[in-house]
Amino acid sequence: MDAFEYAKPSSLKEALGLLGSDWDDASVFAGGTDLISLLKDDVVDTKRLVNIKGIAGLNRVHESAEGVHIGAAVTVEELFSNRMIREQFPAIIDAAEGIRSPQLHNMSTVGGWLCQRPRCWYYRNGFGLLALDKDGQSLVTQGDNRYHAIFGNSGPAKFISPSSFGPVLIALGGEMRIEGPKGARDVAAADFFVIPQKQGEREHALAPNEIVTEITIPAASRGMRNALYEVRPKEGLDWPLTTAAVALRMRGDTVERARIVLGHVAPKPWPAEDAAKWLVGKTINEENAAKAGDAAVQGATPLSRNGYKVQLARVSVKRALLAAVGERRV
Repeated sequence: MDAFEYAKPSSLKEALGLLGSDWDDASVFAGGTDLISLLKDDVVDTKRLVNIKGIAGLNRVHESAEGVHIGAAVTVEELFSNRMIREQFPAIIDAAEGIRSPQLHNMSTVGGWLCQRPRCWYYRNGFGLLALDKDGQSLVTQGDNRYHAIFGNSGPAKFISPSSFGPVLIALGGEMRIEGPKGARDVAAADFFVIPQKQGEREHALAPNEIVTEITIPAASRGMRNALYEVRPKEGLDWPLTTAAVALRMRGDTVERARIVLGHVAPKPWPAEDAAKWLVGKTINEENAAKAGDAAVQGATPLSRNGYKVQLARVSVKRALLAAVGERRV
């Protein structure tokens, strides 16, 4: 690991002043559970770590008329243990339960959970986010792509967005508060994640001199039935193969409005809009949940070795819908 400066600012203004115009100038540090590994493996280089955990206001969860506000430095364990979150947003708890490590629960922060870098083994071994060879050809297309994208992969990006919290936040209509030298801006969760088209671009809407400070789940999402279902290769610490986050506005037993967002299948969380529209006016039962799963995977374009993920995504949607209405069946 190369040498770097370490700063622990006490205010947001001070923290922003320590960031730079390029990604290599400085890195925002909170839990460090992903960043430290990237630094140790020489995947990421930085001149300065800026620790934001001591900044007041970034480590609390509170309600207002606008909705529920979650500070970016809130740990996964604090979120998992919050009674309000457990009662109103079980999908968030489902996502937190998927992190099968007490150490990560206590160190990982909500902001880092959303901004973690892809787990693509080409990227993690130094071949860049788009994993291109010297001739500009995709190493993923030519090589082992078992865990790569089955949606949104027509361009050079083949990696998958690694956060299970991202699909949940989009399904719940959430947004991020981003602070930078020009002030604050609010970005819908659906717009925060992007698919890079060339080397040097990142997979989120942040600039190098900006910080995610807060996540808001709008008041309109209160009362929506919500759940997340993950398919994993093992019960221990690992990343999912596919996930599905759902949020349902019900009128009696009938779906009035639905959101379905797939995770771990594309370079960004992938809304299944046609499946969500199909559900409106229907009840959630085994048959309709399965049909929604079928609709959700229409248009999938698997690579040479990851076609199995289409069926896993289909099942994830079905089981998430059944879980959202209280039927946790196979």
